[in-house]
Amino acid sequence: MPHAVIFDVGNVLFPWNPRSLYGRLIDDDRALDAFMADVLTMEWHTELDRGRPFAEASAELAAAYPEHADLIAAWGPRFNETLGPPIAGMAEILADLDSRGVPLFAITNFSGEFFRAFAPLHPGIFGRFRDIVVSGDEKLLKPDRAIYDLALRRFGLEGPDAVFIDDSIKNVAGAQDAGIHALLFTDAAKLRVDLEGLGLL
Repeated sequence: MPHAVIFDVGNVLFPWNPRSLYGRLIDDDRALDAFMADVLTMEWHTELDRGRPFAEASAELAAAYPEHADLIAAWGPRFNETLGPPIAGMAEILADLDSRGVPLFAITNFSGEFFRAFAPLHPGIFGRFRDIVVSGDEKLLKPDRAIYDLALRRFGLEGPDAVFIDDSIKNVAGAQDAGIHALLFTDAAKLRVDLEGLGLL
């Protein structure tokens, strides 16, 4: 049975949605859809998660779409606006695990520079973690096997020692391939039941 828990961050601990920012900057729904589909794509964002500096990536994108340069530039300094408050019930789960002495860790696909601006705003969440592997700092992404192997080495764990929680089926499968027990996150109530079943709560 696992004795440690490894969390994802986006859409597990905090909701993440780029439209939370750009819905306030672009009034027209069709223009917003086009901007998100054609300009600020998930493929472009993933390169930031892989470690590409925002200044470099945004300059290149703005050169390709100069009419959207101001909107592109907003992504970096206002990235925290794409994340909401902690998902209901998750702070309580972390507190309960922590109070039982369960070692807590995280693996997140997140720009390193953005994570360093975000994490200090939530010491009650991130202060409970013993270590966090951030993809942008490691130049590795979930669900690549290498990031799970790196995390296990860093955390001092073997695969069966831990349960990994993520909202992405691909990332859950990647953890399982690395020998880690993994759970697909849907909401805090279901997670609590799953963790109770593993004897962690």
